[in-house]
Amino acid sequence: MNNPTLLALGATLLTGTLAVAGLQTYASGRAQRQALEDRLAAEGGARPTLEGGRTRRFTAVDRRLRRTRLGRELQLRLSATGLDLTPGEFFTYVMAVVAALWLIAAASLAPFFGPIAGVVAVWSAVIFLNWQRQKRIEAFINQLPDVARILANATAAGLALRTSLAMAAEELEAPAGEELSHVAHQLTLGRSIDDTLEELAQRLPSRELIVLVTTLVLSNKAGGSVVNSLRNLTQTLEDRKETRREVRTMLSEVHATAFTVPLLGLGSLLLINSSNEGALERVTGSPLGQTLILISLGLYAVGFFVIRRLGKIEV
Repeated sequence: MNNPTLLALGATLLTGTLAVAGLQTYASGRAQRQALEDRLAAEGGARPTLEGGRTRRFTAVDRRLRRTRLGRELQLRLSATGLDLTPGEFFTYVMAVVAALWLIAAASLAPFFGPIAGVVAVWSAVIFLNWQRQKRIEAFINQLPDVARILANATAAGLALRTSLAMAAEELEAPAGEELSHVAHQLTLGRSIDDTLEELAQRLPSRELIVLVTTLVLSNKAGGSVVNSLRNLTQTLEDRKETRREVRTMLSEVHATAFTVPLLGLGSLLLINSSNEGALERVTGSPLGQTLILISLGLYAVGFFVIRRLGKIEV
């Protein structure tokens, strides 16, 4: 099997995987939209709310994977990201992308780069989960001023903290609405407010949420008026929200540079191989060439992490 055939096979596999993921995202969006329309219609008295979801795929893989430590850790990561994926689905998609990139790298560069592309694909999947988790945390932080405002108003009206949390869950959109709905559900099952709020702070760690949870827990234990504290906290959270937005805007160029540097290295490899066909295969045919390639890739990885670390500012 020659290189063009491998390249075509890898490209076809990658395209098919992306097409399946796109169709799944589209179907999930349609299901969520239909559920929202049904809920709004039910609130208007037109028809009852219909509860349904998309059909889960790769159920056999999911059942076997959940029995392992990897499956349990993957489930925890996926639950923190808010993605509508099971561990079996995510694992299958990642393996398909790994196989596609392996074939494409082996065909377009050299067979030596196949395993490297597979490792990069797995590493990219981990980065993607961390990015989705951080994105959900950022979205939740942006909603914290509204959460504190609703809790302050509800508490000032004489409502209990459990009722205030349930009210905030109904009025806010995702992700705050989903997380507070989970908190309200845990409270209805008999769990204490302290344990439930502390679990929320562990699931979405941030300084702002820790301050809010600490305020609510202390007021629940010690008693007293929490309205003034929540209203002062609302203004503080609004100021921190603006500060975080300004810092994120200033560091956007740094983050773009961190991803541009490895892409330049990949582009140089493609340029070398296209200008002198088979050059990379001859270079990686010896242990010295393989060692030098691995050292250069390691330096690119170090540069990526150093740039990311320099652009990381805690606010």
